[in-house]
Amino acid sequence: MKLTTLLTSAAMALGLATVAVAAEKTKVGFVYVGPVGDGGWTYEHNQGRLAVEEAFGDKVETVYVENVAEGPDAERVMTQMALEGADLIFTTSFGYMDPTINVAKKFPNVKFEHATGYKRADNVSTYSARFYEGRAVQGTIAGSMTESNIIGYIGSYPIPEVIRGINSAYIHAKKVNPDVQFKIVWAFTWFDPAKEADAAKVLIEQGADVILQHTDSTAPQAAAQAAGNVITFGQASDMSEYGPKPRVSSIIDNWAPYYLARTQAVMDGTWTSVDTWDGIGAGMVGIGEISDAVPADVKTAALALQASLADGSYHAFTGPVNKQDGSVWLADGETADDGTLAGMNFFVEGIEGDIPQ
Repeated sequence: MKLTTLLTSAAMALGLATVAVAAEKTKVGFVYVGPVGDGGWTYEHNQGRLAVEEAFGDKVETVYVENVAEGPDAERVMTQMALEGADLIFTTSFGYMDPTINVAKKFPNVKFEHATGYKRADNVSTYSARFYEGRAVQGTIAGSMTESNIIGYIGSYPIPEVIRGINSAYIHAKKVNPDVQFKIVWAFTWFDPAKEADAAKVLIEQGADVILQHTDSTAPQAAAQAAGNVITFGQASDMSEYGPKPRVSSIIDNWAPYYLARTQAVMDGTWTSVDTWDGIGAGMVGIGEISDAVPADVKTAALALQASLADGSYHAFTGPVNKQDGSVWLADGETADDGTLAGMNFFVEGIEGDIPQ
């Protein structure tokens, strides 16, 4: 009888210990706007999630939902994650901003991290990368390599992040090639391979021999490859399978260090609401290998620009720069402040066409 009681007690103790260990896991959720296999934006966020799993092992449990539309459906997904015990939720698209704020109010003990937005709360942080620094490097290469002097740009949505990228690429393309012209097609999607391919084809038909994109699939790369002598750049991820040409370099979003740090902060009880906006210097924006299809002197200039952006000796938005209407924005030597960049809603002088409302 005593032996049975001891065994039962030991089993109960083991069971309670198992429950305690399980309860100690930090549950981290990720909400994705596209599929994890998009080869671009969502793919890189998911690489960050996998890095969290690898770094923390059985101390964490990660969950994710992909292809979540921006709007009410996002709010539903976030709510469900919170109800299922998530301690930390990363919401990884601009259009998740209001849903994140709304759900965070209902779950004050859950920490939320919203990518590329600007609304914060006691339990909501914001984070983004200075992608415009990478666009400056791309613009330098694009302006140097175009033969038609027409550069095509596939825009996703006319939000400040995308407008900043277009302006930065144009400014730096213009610096190395005063004759360059930008043609912009708005796809009004983050990820839709068919729309992205169509946009690339339209730009190529209009004479563009360089295509930049702020959409997430590799469809523009494939369209450029089929067209022949057209140059492209990987977006958000390296897209190196299309190298050494048409893809001659890329912007790589490196979210892993941030995700590791913020997960650790939740574990340590040191998490606070912050706004993070890092670039090439901090490693959040990477420049993919510049292929041998790029002339040596152009590669040298691009790498020098990358280095100056990284060490802070140069700012991608340095005057003189005018707005599209000809009014002065930045005087000679003046640099843009983060507030203006965060809310950028205008094109710089020389870019044709209106920003859709």
